Amino acid sequence: MGRRQRPMMTALRSLLFLVFLVTLPGVAVAQSASIGIPKNAHSKSYGSGWECDRGYREADGTCVAVKVPANAYPTNASYGQGWECTRGYLEVDKACVEIKIPANAYLTSTGDRWECHRGFREVAETCVAVKVPKNGYLSDSSSWACNRGFRAANDKCIAVTVPAHGYFVDTSFDRGWKCERGYRAVGGACKAIAVPANGHFVDASYGVGWKCDRGYRAAKGACVTVTVPRNAHFNYSGNDWDCNRPYRKRQGKCALE
Repeated sequence: MGRRQRPMMTALRSLLFLVFLVTLPGVAVAQSASIGIPKNAHSKSYGSGWECDRGYREADGTCVAVKVPANAYPTNASYGQGWECTRGYLEVDKACVEIKIPANAYLTSTGDRWECHRGFREVAETCVAVKVPKNGYLSDSSSWACNRGFRAANDKCIAVTVPAHGYFVDTSFDRGWKCERGYRAVGGACKAIAVPANGHFVDASYGVGWKCDRGYRAAKGACVTVTVPRNAHFNYSGNDWDCNRPYRKRQGKCALE
């Protein structure tokens, strides 16, 4: 070998040695990163540490296989039992049991229960047809209602008889009619409300249907004058009186204590 080639070979060997030294830390890091990762696990895609492969779950620092029953699939979650039943099956005693769908029913979008078709209702794990009476109609998926002018009674639709001074109300309860303003239901009729002198009509379903004007009070079906004693004033309703301060009521009068 010539004198000129020896320095070149020496320089080449030095360069290769430097490259080797540069690559050593990377190898050490890679080896150290794999230390402590159990079988059937891998390094996390973010952060530090490791996680079990799909179909396995951590147990005492190791990854054990998840026992997935028939008609189920692994969830690869760190919580729960690690599996869920497939659509159309329901978990029962750690197993996936097929959901029995009765006639006239369908599997819901969640895939874990069933519902009856429109016009049927659930009865003892079956779907029974809704019986719509005459003068009625199917109101939703499992019930019915009566046509206008009829009301439900004993699974039938009975015609509503509206009395004089009354009007039909489309409701599933009550008698199916109400009285006009100024009248009140008495039995099957609408009776006029007799408002006494110094009184006025009150549109309410309770009470006598009238109130006395301010300065009067009700007494035996009439409105009588309220007599305000000395040192007193009408109260908030205007149908009685209260004593001025510091007076107190004493036997129909206002007296000092």
